[in-house]
Amino acid sequence: MEDRRIRVLIAKPGMDGHDRGAKVVARALRDAGMEVIYTGLRQTADMIVNAAVQEDVDAIGLSVLSGAHMHYFREVMALLREKGVDDIIVFGGGIIPDQDLPQLKEWGVGKVFTPGASTQDAAEYLRTEVQRRWQAQGS
Repeated sequence: MEDRRIRVLIAKPGMDGHDRGAKVVARALRDAGMEVIYTGLRQTADMIVNAAVQEDVDAIGLSVLSGAHMHYFREVMALLREKGVDDIIVFGGGIIPDQDLPQLKEWGVGKVFTPGASTQDAAEYLRTEVQRRWQAQGS
């Protein structure tokens, strides 16, 4: 288990064309020793989930600045359940109002990192959560 690297997919769903934050997070996670797949801009929920399954990732990070976060998180979570891969951790970042956080958590979204959050906090969160899942799965 110690030799296994955490695999993370970072995605920008929808028409939001601002990906600087997603690239900063992707680089920080890579620098923290994780394998990172960045899908690029304008991804659909289907594209994101299919890439996550194909790449056998441990986590998906959605970066949403457009205000459509509820739609995309709901779709991604539903597709993961539909495909039977609900063991993938989903986390997010971007402009997400505090009042939406309880609903996201109810859907199974893990941590949400809003502006000002530390990339080190994101890396530590993933290390902790992925290790916990690996231990639960006996991997």
